[in-house]
Amino acid sequence: MTDIAMPAVRRGTTPTRRLIAAGIIRRNPGRTLTVRVTAAGVTGTIAKTGGAR
Repeated sequence: MTDIAMPAVRRGTTPTRRLIAAGIIRRNPGRTLTVRVTAAGVTGTIAKTGGAR
């Protein structure tokens, strides 16, 4: 019978997966909040919109 077990060591190299960036955009009446998180740090902006009064 053929041995179908997974080898203990993988051959070749598998690229390491890592988080590049994560963020959120939240829209409220009159403003938009944007936050971005990267390995370098956290940035954010609050912008006024011309929508509801």
